[in-house]
Amino acid sequence: MTEEELIKKAKQGNMNAFGQLVELHYPVVEKFAYQLGNRQDEIEDITQEVFIRVYRFIDQFTKAKFSTWLYKITLNVTRDFARKRQSNLRKVFKIQQDFRQDDYPEIESTVIRNEEDRILHLAIQKLDEKYRVPIVLFYFHEKKYEEIAEIMSITLSTVKTRILRGKTMLKKVMEELNKKEGDING
Repeated sequence: MTEEELIKKAKQGNMNAFGQLVELHYPVVEKFAYQLGNRQDEIEDITQEVFIRVYRFIDQFTKAKFSTWLYKITLNVTRDFARKRQSNLRKVFKIQQDFRQDDYPEIESTVIRNEEDRILHLAIQKLDEKYRVPIVLFYFHEKKYEEIAEIMSITLSTVKTRILRGKTMLKKVMEELNKKEGDING
């Protein structure tokens, strides 16, 4: 069954078709949620919330590209979780903005394959969201500029500018992190 047929049947209440849609797109949503900088222990909750929203609003889905719609929902759920996390953190303790290894539990080794990937991931997380999201979508999810513009609700020229500036910033952050790693290991 094609994705279009699954969507049509899911809109009609067919839970089997909806389940197949979830199965088909779950890994991509999970990966994108991780790359957006969510904590490992929140990824599953975020991914589930994305598909709960998809289920609730599938009748509003139009002929747009389904994956683009999923990326948009994932970005919104991530922002909601971040707001909730910030609110909870303020109530409990003062927020500390440092990158410690324990922020990434032992599961990290299954997600990030080697040291260079770990440094790249940390560098991407240091970028402001407006640069991080287009870079992740373009380089890791192979989205076109037009799709990124639609997902983020920004203009095409803004996407191009943010990717260009983001790459420059990312290069600088990578150099700083590599230097720190060199200082630690050297």
